[in-house]
Amino acid sequence: MNVALVNYYFRSKSQLFLIIYKSVTEDFLVSMMDVFSSSLSLKEKVSQLIDREFEFLGMHPEIPMFIINEMNRNKDGGIESDAILAKLGSSGIFIETLEAQQKGLMRKVDMVSIIMLIMANCQHPFMAKPLNQQMNGLNDTEYIQQLGRHKEVVKEMLLNYLFPTKD
Repeated sequence: MNVALVNYYFRSKSQLFLIIYKSVTEDFLVSMMDVFSSSLSLKEKVSQLIDREFEFLGMHPEIPMFIINEMNRNKDGGIESDAILAKLGSSGIFIETLEAQQKGLMRKVDMVSIIMLIMANCQHPFMAKPLNQQMNGLNDTEYIQQLGRHKEVVKEMLLNYLFPTKD
């Protein structure tokens, strides 16, 4: 697609990015809201969130790099972060997390760090696929199998860190 067609159909490359970003964000947000609004325990919700993030990234592995590249080009990017946080907040997940931390059921870690831990451990393997494949001599099939094992390691690591057992 050339620049003229992008401008004709979407007015600008920035508009095209916003359309894609909003569509992808809405798809993933619906999935997160299903998890966060469920009657599962908080630990099970985190586990489900990781499962869904890996599932989503398996279907759309290019999305994290696309969003990062576009946001580096346009710092604001027209993204309505407050609206996303408000929608997530309406699920009660932030209050549930604070209550679990106050009761000693969950390690006291701020939400920004929790989000960054999940994003880094889930998104990086998809973004660094060529590097990881080359360094480890993995073909596409082997890499997909490795991603499945990695997902289980991420869940175990994060759940054990966030929800330490009392001995």
